[in-house]
Amino acid sequence: MLYYREYLNSEEKPWVTFIHGAGGNSNTFFKQIKDFRKHFNVLLIDLRGHGKSKKSRWQKGDSFVQISDDVIEVLDYLNIKETHFVGISLGTIVVQTMAQKHPERISSMILGGAVIKLDIRTNFLITVGNLGKHFIPYMWLYRLFAWIIMPRSTHTESRNAFVDQAKKMCQKEFIKWFSVTRAINPFLSKLQRDFFNIPTLFVMGKEDYLFLPPVKELVGQNDKLALECIEDSGHVCNIDQPEKFNAASIQFIYQQYQLKEVL
Repeated sequence: MLYYREYLNSEEKPWVTFIHGAGGNSNTFFKQIKDFRKHFNVLLIDLRGHGKSKKSRWQKGDSFVQISDDVIEVLDYLNIKETHFVGISLGTIVVQTMAQKHPERISSMILGGAVIKLDIRTNFLITVGNLGKHFIPYMWLYRLFAWIIMPRSTHTESRNAFVDQAKKMCQKEFIKWFSVTRAINPFLSKLQRDFFNIPTLFVMGKEDYLFLPPVKELVGQNDKLALECIEDSGHVCNIDQPEKFNAASIQFIYQQYQLKEVL
């Protein structure tokens, strides 16, 4: 089973589960734990091949479906019937995949730095990565991608955090994760067709030039989705501007309880 950490507040409080992106680990959310545990029970999980979940679980043909099933296994083990999810970057794909297969387990989705569509630039990056993943040291590729996705000086801390966390991976695990991205665009398109009436908030940095435009377009087409754009923030907005990220996320979760009381 995946490695996890839990912070219990009380049995009456709801659960919030954090899902990091590729190359990261649960330490990605070190600036969220203190604020969130004041209000909720908190669960942090290291996805397969990341952090302390280093034991390989990969089988031929595994995809985001199997990765999301890993998370459900942890919830079952802890007897968590329902939880709010906070995902960042590629972790948002894991959360949305769970929403398709297990919508009853998700109270709400907060998708930070969400990846919902890859444009020609990101597709080119993935193609280069897949061509070079077997002979180019993965940290060279990861540093390049981190710099392209988070290029500004205001992104330095988040860029360095992701690079430092990626050092804990091995080349084999990096290759497996990169392989999952090969045919990702059709899969992403499928995920955006139905949110199963799950309350969903996108939290994006205004400087997230690769991934913000398609999110704005999607939210503009679906009035059931909410979007919070954070100033002076890039792709990893929970590290760039943690106070604003935390405030928007916690407020959104509390709004769901107010709506339930009205209903």
